[in-house]
Amino acid sequence: MEPYISLITLGVVDLERALRFYRDGLGWPLSSASGEDIAFFRTGGVALALYPRALLAADARLDATGAGFGGIALAHNVPSEEAVDRVLAAVAAAGGTILKPAQRAEWGGYSGYFADPDGYPWEVAWNAGFPLGADGRVHLPE
Repeated sequence: MEPYISLITLGVVDLERALRFYRDGLGWPLSSASGEDIAFFRTGGVALALYPRALLAADARLDATGAGFGGIALAHNVPSEEAVDRVLAAVAAAGGTILKPAQRAEWGGYSGYFADPDGYPWEVAWNAGFPLGADGRVHLPE
């Protein structure tokens, strides 16, 4: 199996609320591939999908009632400490919840966390060890 991720799907309780957050609040571009019960966002590589939580759980044959920390955090790396602060401010203005304000991290960078309207945690980070290329993507060392 080749090591890449093509799509991340978040199971959401209220698709319209999630759309308002990502599309309207954060300004993410919605793909025309979206449908009545699914939204796809173009994110510069890996696509992000929003799909009703109950339908996603049924598709995977899982119980939809899971709650609390799901053992996953998504990340949005940015080119500077100032950009971390700007992104977290935009997220708060869009209705996201700041879980951890931006601060110096023990690993040498600068980061904070927010939760989207369904509680999915996102880290916003600047990390000198993970430089962003001209394409805006993290380029890890070999």
